[in-house]
Amino acid sequence: MSEPPEKILEDVVREDGRYPLQAFGFLHEGLRRAVKGVHGDAGRVEGPHHVSGAQLCYALRDEALQRWGMMARMVLSRWNINSTTDFGNMVYLLVENDLMHKTEQDSLEDFRDVSDFAGVFGPETAFESGEK
Repeated sequence: MSEPPEKILEDVVREDGRYPLQAFGFLHEGLRRAVKGVHGDAGRVEGPHHVSGAQLCYALRDEALQRWGMMARMVLSRWNINSTTDFGNMVYLLVENDLMHKTEQDSLEDFRDVSDFAGVFGPETAFESGEK
């Protein structure tokens, strides 16, 4: 009997429902940035190139600021990403569905409170959040 096909990212995202597919594209770009920052040009060579939860969070911060500047917090908020723990939740969703790997030392706790979004991106204003 053949094994059922592995889940694809779109199925995992739809079933989970917490974060949109675009957020996972952003996560992938941040992971690329983190790998390059930690491993340099060696990160271009195929094979596993581990980065820590904190290293990934810092790369995602830098990617968000480069892409969206002052609007970064608003964009992330629209994707239900309000803390670095959300980055960890996304990573571990992928790990649980065999779409990403972790080491024995890795933990969801590695993503908790890596940085404060208000401190990094500035406070979310009523204008940005759509509140009146």
